[in-house]
Amino acid sequence: MNFKQYLDSTYLKTPSQAGLTEAENTIIAKEFIQEAIDENFKLIMIRPDIVTLANKMITESKSPVQIGTVIDFPEGKGGLEAKLAEANQAIQDGADDLDFVCNYEAFKAGNVDLVKEEILKCTQFGLANSKVVKWIIEVAALTDKHIMQLSALIKNLVITHFKEENYASVFVKSSTGFFKTENNLPNGATVPAIIIMLENANPLPVKAAGGVRTYEEAVEMIRLGVKRIGTSGAKAIANGQKADGGY
Repeated sequence: MNFKQYLDSTYLKTPSQAGLTEAENTIIAKEFIQEAIDENFKLIMIRPDIVTLANKMITESKSPVQIGTVIDFPEGKGGLEAKLAEANQAIQDGADDLDFVCNYEAFKAGNVDLVKEEILKCTQFGLANSKVVKWIIEVAALTDKHIMQLSALIKNLVITHFKEENYASVFVKSSTGFFKTENNLPNGATVPAIIIMLENANPLPVKAAGGVRTYEEAVEMIRLGVKRIGTSGAKAIANGQKADGGY
């Protein structure tokens, strides 16, 4: 097992969220990008406005590290046209993976047709441009039943509309890491949520994002069957240490 090839090193804070100036936040992002290059992680996951910088650094270093970015982040309420426009810009800037936030609130409210159209059209767009597409379902905002239903909905849409060769390029992903929970409950991947996703998204791959902070937890996720792990502490985890921070 090439452990580092499961790790999507992640930095998604805006300057205000990080309590930094824009220049200071860009320096942090650059450090994450350079670390991903040095450590040969699978991917660096950054905000859309950092994709061009990441592309430049990775190209100059002749690194195989891929670039992922988030679309309609973090609430997923922007609508289909906004999602497609943001995805198109990310592709132009050099992104390899497009992590769309599913409109999970619309799904919870019963507006399933809207959610299905967004998933279908955005997945079509990503695959047509030879990109990996991930759908963030935000497990902390969902009941177990919702996790099951939304994972299955994404799976069924992909199986119905795309060829089997495309399945490996469409992930169901657990979390943004930005959802505000009550009583300090986990806002990222948990073992019970991941098991439900794996059972209902199969044969689509699953990404465990947020909440994986140790090497042991990452190995447990991989043994369960996840194909990718999103974490802001990739280096610490890879070195057998406990990662700081909440993602």
